[in-house]
This record gives sequence, structure tokens and C-alpha cells, in this order.
Amino acid sequence: MKIAILIFRSLLGLLLLFASTSYFLKLFPEPEVTGNLKVFNDGIAASLYLLPLAKAVELICGLSYLSGKYVTLTNLVLLPVSFNILCINLFLAPEGLPIALFLFLGNVFLIGLHWKKYQSLFSTNL
Repeated sequence: MKIAILIFRSLLGLLLLFASTSYFLKLFPEPEVTGNLKVFNDGIAASLYLLPLAKAVELICGLSYLSGKYVTLTNLVLLPVSFNILCINLFLAPEGLPIALFLFLGNVFLIGLHWKKYQSLFSTNL
């Protein structure tokens, strides 16, 4: 089971690393989008900070997954990012849904594996 978890975590890390480095290094041209996704992308681009921030979080999380350091914290940091990626693909770009599902469900799976470490966060005892 440990080998399967390592492979799964590494695949998630490589996916995040690829997505963030290709953004920062401009490895591929931006895909042409239309409709509501274009409006959404234009809004994010107009903020000037949101997309670089999200890609920096992806980069740090990808490096964390690949190195095996701070994985418990990384799972929590990545959860809102992966949920937003899932929602964007669910509502605006369904063609990217398989990768978004893999990222989100993988994140939830890793949280489930480390659930005992998170239980104190949800404890009512102060």
C-alpha cells in the first residue's frame, strides 16, 4: 500500500509541477477559450495577482508531494485550489474534467489517508 500511495502522490506532484512550470516558463501557448470561460479568465487576469498566486501554490504543493515533506499541510493547502479547479472544469470547461477529478479526488484520498492527523482540527475540546 505504501508504494501505491507513493506513486499516487508522485503523480499528483508531477501534475501540479507541470501545470505551474508551464505557466511560469510559458512552455505552451495559452489555449483559445470562448464564452463564459473567456469572461472568467479575463476577470482573473485583470486581478494581476490571482493566477500567479494559484500557480505558485501549485508549484509549492507539487514540490512538497514529490519530496514527501509537509504532505499533511500540503493536503489542506491544496484542497481549496483543487476544489476550484474542479468547479471551473465542471461548469465552464467540461473537457478538462477528468484531470480536475483526478486532482480533487486524489487530494481527498490523501486527506483520508492522513485523517488521524486532522482529527484535532475538528475537535470540540478546547
